[in-house]
Amino acid sequence: GVALTLPREPGGTALGEKLRDLLLATEGRIAAETEALLMFAARRQHLEEVIRPALVRGDWVLCDRFTDATEAYQGGGRGVNAAAIRQLARIAHPRLTPDLTFIFDAPAVVASARVTGRGTGHDRIEAEAMEFFERVRQAYLAIAAREPGRVRVVDATRPEAEVAETVARALDTALRDRGG
Repeated sequence: GVALTLPREPGGTALGEKLRDLLLATEGRIAAETEALLMFAARRQHLEEVIRPALVRGDWVLCDRFTDATEAYQGGGRGVNAAAIRQLARIAHPRLTPDLTFIFDAPAVVASARVTGRGTGHDRIEAEAMEFFERVRQAYLAIAAREPGRVRVVDATRPEAEVAETVARALDTALRDRGG
């Protein structure tokens, strides 16, 4: 019963989609810091064109990634300085933080098998070594430990229906808590 906007990151705008293509292309190398900067460039444009207008309308915004993903992938996975990522976040989206974040947690080998099972091939990030994904996972879990009021860790090794039920209950609670 709430208006919902479903953007995607990186992407979601004409510029963001071009940046997404650059970020995920398998040819060439992108320096870790460049990757982080491009993520925030796409995010800022997304914020201006999609997210802020949706919030002004009163929509709920359900985004598949946001700055936590940058902290996990570019920070934890690639080693970009966490303070630099936080500074970029303050520039790209001052005073805007998700109210609720779900981390769908599974061991890196399980997540990798699921990506491979989609049969769509691997983009530049998905083609990384298992160690990269374990660092990403640990970074996500550190975010959850640091912000337990905002971040919910969902055991994604459980059956899909159980995972969906866990998320639905958390969303129902969030809606009730916000007077919806």
